[in-house]
Amino acid sequence: MSNFPPQHQDHTPGLEHEMNPRPDYEPRFPGSGRLQGKAAIITGGDSGIGRATAVLFAREGADVAIVYLDEDRDAEETKAAIEREGRRALLIRGDLRSKAFCTEAVNRAAAEFGKLDIVVNNAAHQAEVEDVREISEEQLAKTFETNIYAYFYITQAALDHLKPGASIVNVTSVNSYKGNDTLIDYSSTKGAITAFTRSMAANLVEKGIRVNGVAPGPIWTPFIPMAMDEEKVASFGSQVPMKRAGQPNEVASALLFLACEDGSYFTGQVLHPNGGTIVGA
Repeated sequence: MSNFPPQHQDHTPGLEHEMNPRPDYEPRFPGSGRLQGKAAIITGGDSGIGRATAVLFAREGADVAIVYLDEDRDAEETKAAIEREGRRALLIRGDLRSKAFCTEAVNRAAAEFGKLDIVVNNAAHQAEVEDVREISEEQLAKTFETNIYAYFYITQAALDHLKPGASIVNVTSVNSYKGNDTLIDYSSTKGAITAFTRSMAANLVEKGIRVNGVAPGPIWTPFIPMAMDEEKVASFGSQVPMKRAGQPNEVASALLFLACEDGSYFTGQVLHPNGGTIVGA
């Protein structure tokens, strides 16, 4: 059963190096070369699910560019972890709400690595609100611009570089399927991501580019102490059948499956690492 020390962070986005305990991001198994010679870009790759995915991709042979807002210490830690796996890492700092920045980030990654094979749209913003009337115009814009506009911007730019055999993986959420009474705007964007994933899969299938999604449940990431009050943090994850929060490295393996040839017959699909919550596929 989940039982985290009460904690809260005021910095948005949250900071992984301030969490107690630190999330478990290290890959759990030796690599087998499933992404050998590939190049990937991961938004929100500095921490949480993005960090775990970046390090796992590196272990499997990929060079990885990670895009992040301003969490420099977390980003440097992730870069060091990628390099420990013997792969190249590129840090790209900036605000994904800007289409110009998204285009620049993708082009930088493709130029640095000479190619682009995998896109992971992962960065997100959330804030709890008890009453929908309390969601300001500013919060609504920030949530949608970060969580779904940026997925469009990154994907649009990436299509100038992706070739047949490439893969796009979008991180949505269990809240896309079941809703969440205090994360209404966030859940709405996650529903949009699920629809975006299915639509882009249909759009790109004839080009040989697969598009899939992962819909995590409660995962111990910097989102949690940043977005929740201390009491909720202490019991985070206990509501799911497994009675615990998941760790980022328990989600990263789902992204690897979809990104590599193991998932070659998957497009337009969503995997559900959520601790046992049954939702519509």
